[in-house]
Amino acid sequence: MGNELSHLTDSGDVHMVDVSAKKSTDRVAVAEAIVAMASGTADLLFGDGLPKGDALATVRVAAIMGAKHTSDLVPLCHPVALTTVAIDIERISAGARIVVTAKSTGQTGVEMEAMTGAAVGALTMYDMIKGVERSVEIGPVRLLAKSGGKSGTWTRTAE
Repeated sequence: MGNELSHLTDSGDVHMVDVSAKKSTDRVAVAEAIVAMASGTADLLFGDGLPKGDALATVRVAAIMGAKHTSDLVPLCHPVALTTVAIDIERISAGARIVVTAKSTGQTGVEMEAMTGAAVGALTMYDMIKGVERSVEIGPVRLLAKSGGKSGTWTRTAE
């Protein structure tokens, strides 16, 4: 793994990386966000019993919007033409797990889009359930896998 930071020039100035010489390839990234909550809150969330309505549908739409608007939120990200953003929300013992898969064909990866989608989905989930439980915790938000580009395939190893 190289130690150079690609968003810094040789003199240390921040800049947007020039990807014009990079080969266009199929890119896929998968990220997750964990939203920890009380079991009773999870019952309401997954049982469509929250006062704000269909929280899971709202979270899915928010995660897609977050992925689509990543370059508006993260200063040095390139705008990416996403070909799909898929959202999976599952109940886990801690509460909920939001998994976002972002795909594109282009000159730069979609890791940031997947992670932003997961983070925005988690924040939206908090907003939908905060009236029931304020002690909800978000995290980790992390990359699970990526493929495409010069660096090839990477998968998070089990902890």
